[in-house]
Formats: sequence, structure tokens, C-alpha cells
Amino acid sequence: MAQHNADQVADWKGQSGERWVVHQARLDARLEVFGQAAIEAAAPATGERVLDVGCGAGASSLALAARVGAGGQVLGVDISEPLIGRARALAPKDTQVLFQVADASNAELPEGAFDILFSRFGVMFFDDPTKAFAHMRRALQPGGRVAFVCWRGVAENDWMRLPMGAIKGIVPPTAPPDPEAPGPFSFGDPGRVARILTAAGFTDIAFAPFDASVPLGEGATRDAAIDDAVKMTLEVGPLSRALADQPDDIRARASAAVRAAFAGHAGERSVIIDSATWIVTARNPAS
Repeated sequence: MAQHNADQVADWKGQSGERWVVHQARLDARLEVFGQAAIEAAAPATGERVLDVGCGAGASSLALAARVGAGGQVLGVDISEPLIGRARALAPKDTQVLFQVADASNAELPEGAFDILFSRFGVMFFDDPTKAFAHMRRALQPGGRVAFVCWRGVAENDWMRLPMGAIKGIVPPTAPPDPEAPGPFSFGDPGRVARILTAAGFTDIAFAPFDASVPLGEGATRDAAIDDAVKMTLEVGPLSRALADQPDDIRARASAAVRAAFAGHAGERSVIIDSATWIVTARNPAS
């Protein structure tokens, strides 16, 4: 396993996975609109078999299962043991979904077993994405379909832009990341993604922009909602990592700055943030 994948596994087995489980219901609710858009693009039919990559706590897997019906099958894979544990706990006993702790980039997957390769924000973290997609393609039957949703740029996504912009000048700056390094925005450039998928053997590659405004935080009053949005941002996501080793005074200043940034956005019992994604589709050649 590549070192970066190993780092991702360690993180999601531990703190990141555990924090996501704590906020699972609210995080999945925030992402549901994007997952649903990707499912519509995948157009799963009754009886089809789906591989859900980076399935998290299983929300997308269960939604896919509802589409393929009792005669279909969904395999949800994720590197996070806490999240797969949560997925198994939430899944109805009679579901046709199987959940597996695995790294889809190198897991032993049955060859030609799936009609659809699907992912909701789970494919941007591979150390070698071309190799990972080539490996996953072998699990698709000839003519099988790909559909996934990934983030576009930082500037278009408030959940990253607002908090990370707010702490500039408070938290010591770090070197800007390589835009192609594994991370949530590494698939923001459609040209790069097209090259990856082409090199991995896929055809009919297409991109559709999908934007949505979603609520962040909740509370009985606007102030309470803003406080809740700040709390969640401090506990889950890039801001939590940026502040992990900072002293209390820096964390307090950063928290106040993030609160001010969120306060400028609409919402009465939540903070409404803009999010921008690509819905990516492709196909495994028929022969």
C-alpha cells in the first residue's frame, strides 16, 4: 500500500473516523443532495450490482440498494473501521448491502462482478489514482458504468473557503499543497480527471457541474446555529487539522474569526453555505 493510502487508513481508523461517526447523521444529511445527484447519473436499475467506493456510514449504499431492489446487490467499501461499524449498525437486517473494511485501490474484488462503480466523495484520496481506477475497473463487467461526485475548487466551496480564509494571519501559514496531491479538491480539474480515467481504461467520460446550497450547523436561534456551525467545523474537517497543534489563544482567535465569517451568510436556524461539485460519468469498454 502506498504511504499516503496508509496514512489515510490510519487517520480514518482513528480520529477522523470517530469524529465522523459522532456527527454522522448531520454530515450525511448535508451531503445527501450530492449523493442523490450522482445516483441519478448512475441510473441504477432493478437487479444491478453496485460497488460503492468510500461508502462511509453507508447512506449512499442504502440509497443505491433501494434502487436495485431485492434482486440487486450493493457492496460498500471504506478504509474506516468506525464508519463501517456504523454502517452495519444502521443497515436494516433484510438489506442486500454488504459492507467491507477495505482500500478499494488494492482490495481483492471479484472480476467483472459489478454493473456500476459509484462513489460519493470517496475517490479523491488515492496516492496513485490511475492505478486505483485501473484496479477498480477490473471489478466492472464489460460495458459497466462509473458515476461519482467530487468537489470542484476551494473558491467555490464555502465549507473550506470560509474557515480557512478566516484563519489567515492567525495560524502560521503552511506551504500551499500540490493541487494534484491526494485530498478533497484533487479532482477539481476535469482535465486531470479525464486523463486519469482515460489512462485507467475508461471511455465516454463526461462532467456535469452540480451546485447546491446546504445548511451547516443548527440551533433554535441564529446565534445558536452559528455557534453550532463553528463547533462542527472545529471538530470535523480541514480546520480541525489546521488547529490541532495550536495553543489555546490561537484556537480562540481562530474560532472568533470563523464565527464572524459564518455570521455573514444567510440562514435563521442554520448557516447556508454554497457547495460546488462535478458529477463524473464514464464507461468500461464493452470489449
